[in-house]
Amino acid sequence: MRQWLEGIEERHGLDKLTKQARQLVIVSFVLLLLLVIYRGFFIQDDAFNWRPVVAFVLPLVLFLPSIIGQRARGHAWLAFVSLLYFTQGVMLATLPGQGMRGVLEALVSLALFTGCMCYARFRSRQQRLNG
Repeated sequence: MRQWLEGIEERHGLDKLTKQARQLVIVSFVLLLLLVIYRGFFIQDDAFNWRPVVAFVLPLVLFLPSIIGQRARGHAWLAFVSLLYFTQGVMLATLPGQGMRGVLEALVSLALFTGCMCYARFRSRQQRLNG
């Protein structure tokens, strides 16, 4: 696996791979945030309650400084948090009538995980090589 990744890095260059991974992180982060907000509003019955929405959104929003600041370590931690949303999406997919939203949340969180892990690897290697 390591040799495969190093081969990809040599063929495409760290700058290009870092940029592509960052784009995947941003797109999947925004999509996951929108899905979670939508689901938070959808759960409500009669009276609107902000607590479920905040409980789902807050873990993601806490990583905004790391995404904006392009910190590799913050992206690595966000990758682990995205696995919670993956698990939640899989569980949601098993509920009657919620299958499509659950699968979508699981796929988007998996894309976020992949983007974050790739970005953390490529960015840290890029910083090590540049000094």
